[in-house]
Amino acid sequence: MPPGLIALALGGFGIGLTEFLIAGLLPQVASSFAASEAAAGRLISGYALSVAVGAIALTAATAHLPRKQVLVGLVALFVVGNLLSAVAPNYSVMMLGRVVAALCHGSFFGIGSLVARGLVAPERKSRAVAVMFAGLTLANVLGVPFGALVGERWGWRAAFWAVTAIGVLTLAGIAALVPASAAPASIPPTDLRAQLRAFRSSQVWLTLAATALGYGGMFGAFSYIAYTFTEVGGFSASEVAWLLMVYGVGLVVGNVLGGRAADRDRDRALILALLGLTVTLTVFGLLAASAPASVVLVFLMGLTGFAAVPGMITRVTDHAHGAALAASANVSASNVGNALGAWLGGLALSAGLGYRAPLFVGAGIVAVAVAVMAVAARTARAIKGIP
Repeated sequence: MPPGLIALALGGFGIGLTEFLIAGLLPQVASSFAASEAAAGRLISGYALSVAVGAIALTAATAHLPRKQVLVGLVALFVVGNLLSAVAPNYSVMMLGRVVAALCHGSFFGIGSLVARGLVAPERKSRAVAVMFAGLTLANVLGVPFGALVGERWGWRAAFWAVTAIGVLTLAGIAALVPASAAPASIPPTDLRAQLRAFRSSQVWLTLAATALGYGGMFGAFSYIAYTFTEVGGFSASEVAWLLMVYGVGLVVGNVLGGRAADRDRDRALILALLGLTVTLTVFGLLAASAPASVVLVFLMGLTGFAAVPGMITRVTDHAHGAALAASANVSASNVGNALGAWLGGLALSAGLGYRAPLFVGAGIVAVAVAVMAVAARTARAIKGIP
């Protein structure tokens, strides 16, 4: 494994912690700033919206700069944002810190994925992207319990100081270990117009749509999974935390397997992953009242849900001829999908369809992603003249 990949994975871990650990710290943060629960919750939603905006805006603004230089700048922004959160004297500064840290999120994963694939041979590019995203998946497993544990022992500010330290280590690692030549030679000029021309490709748009729908279906179901566990599965509220860790382990396994499968036959791997997620969510909805089945299915939900991630990123960047803006747009698409899925799942609950409904809604959304991906694969083969 190239050392530069370890530095990128560490950055993914730190960024993932920033996104997830706040959930376990909200009561402390709200109490510290005398803020309502709703105001504290906006520290999460504000982060998510900033990710979607920053992914496009920062990638476009830095299109003419060397990628290593951009990555160093993005991690520096991440350090500043978390430092602001750690020392925030009031709610407004805390929100500013969350927004600043979030701005680097999408661009880091978009540009970082291109650099990661430039560190390895072409036949291992999806696995390289999976290694970088391994940090994010581990943060998904450890983020909430890490925040809760550190916050309980040393206060919520200590958690943000810890993430700031991870950012500093990442900054040093990227500066020392990622070669400036990591970008593939086939990358087009970094002119913004050249990057925007990549969006003329129907394959880019089909991949972005499949990403948004795949993420939307999974997170539409995941957003309300705690209610499904307690109200349908009969689990206690205290058991939800370890069930979410089972889901996180599934994300880690899916990321590894998905990267390997995508390097063998990417479009086939993507269709199978999305089809597997559709089946998993459907069966989960049917068997949610069974505690043993719920444990197995929430693991499979994470596995099949994240198995498509490495392949989607390499697919969109391949069809965009390496445009970093397309890679970052893929991150924005996933966040848009998350918001769409959560909204549709909420509508189903509001309509009185019960706590299984978000799982079935999620399955329906992912089924559309399967169809989109099948169209994308078929048209791509037709363009290449493959029957």
